Order: sequence, then structure tokens, then C-alpha cells
Amino acid sequence: MTPFVHRMIRAAKLDLRLYEEVEADKTSMRQAMTVVLLSSLAAGIGFIHDGGLIGLLIGTVGALLGWYIWAFVTYIIGTKLLPEPQTSAYHGQLLRTIGFSSAPGMIRIFGLIPGMGILVNLLAGLWMFIAMVIAVRQALDYRSPYRAVGVCAIGWIAQAFVLALLVSLITGTTESMVGN
Repeated sequence: MTPFVHRMIRAAKLDLRLYEEVEADKTSMRQAMTVVLLSSLAAGIGFIHDGGLIGLLIGTVGALLGWYIWAFVTYIIGTKLLPEPQTSAYHGQLLRTIGFSSAPGMIRIFGLIPGMGILVNLLAGLWMFIAMVIAVRQALDYRSPYRAVGVCAIGWIAQAFVLALLVSLITGTTESMVGN
């Protein structure tokens, strides 16, 4: 097993030491972004059953965009609006840890199984949220797990709102084009 795959497994197992390790390892950014891309691709593949190649594209891009928005909002809130006195992190540290927190999203590929899409995505979303809380707590040196939960929840709500808005805009545009 390669060190990269081992790191992904440790991230999915919610190994606190892994999140501290990638926070400190400035060379792990490429690995963290690869985890995000693989997890997003797994989400897209999971949507093939329901949407074909368009499902693959929308699922992949949507997951990638959602992660980016969630990461950005979490960084702003966690470091600028709700830091603890000992919080000292720069963008790269947080991106590396929350990049690896996407590892549980690999299970979204099982959305290919008919009738399993909703359950798999729900489980993946919950697992990724827990991993994100751990990643944020480690990267931002929070003493309180509740602060990490709050920061991640606010970021998740923001990305869900933006994605819902985009979907409604795309759907509205598509429906108006089809209706004419």
C-alpha cells in the first residue's frame, strides 16, 4: 500500500495524528487536493446511474465546487470571525487538513448501486462532516470541539445555500429554454 493510500485510509478512520501530520507537512498539499478530486469524482460516478454522463459531470463539479465553498467559508469563519486565542493557522494548513477530510467521500461511488444513492450520500456527508470537524479542530488548534462543529456547520450551510441557488438557476434556465 502506498503512503498516500495509507494516509487516505487514516483520514477516513478519523485518525487525529494524521490530521496533525498533514497540517505540518507542507509537501502534502498535492496529496490533499488529489483526495478532494478523487472524492469529487467518486460523487460524480455515483450519479451516473441517475444522470448518465451529465450526472457524472454535474456530480463531480458540484462536489468539487461544494468542497471549495465549504473550505473557503470555514477558513474565513474559523480564522477571522471565531478564532480562539491560540488559533494560528494559514490557508495551506487548513486546506491540507480539510482536503484529507474528503477521504470518506470515496464511498459515494457506491451511489451507482440502484436505490443506494440517497443512503450512500447521506452516510458520506455525515462521515465527511465529522472528519472536517476533526480537521478544523486540529488545524486551528481549537480547544473546544463545539467551536469546530459550529464553524464547520456554518460553512456547510453556506455551501448548501450556494449550491441550491446554482441548481435552481440552472434548472430554471433549462426549464425556460425547454418551455419555449
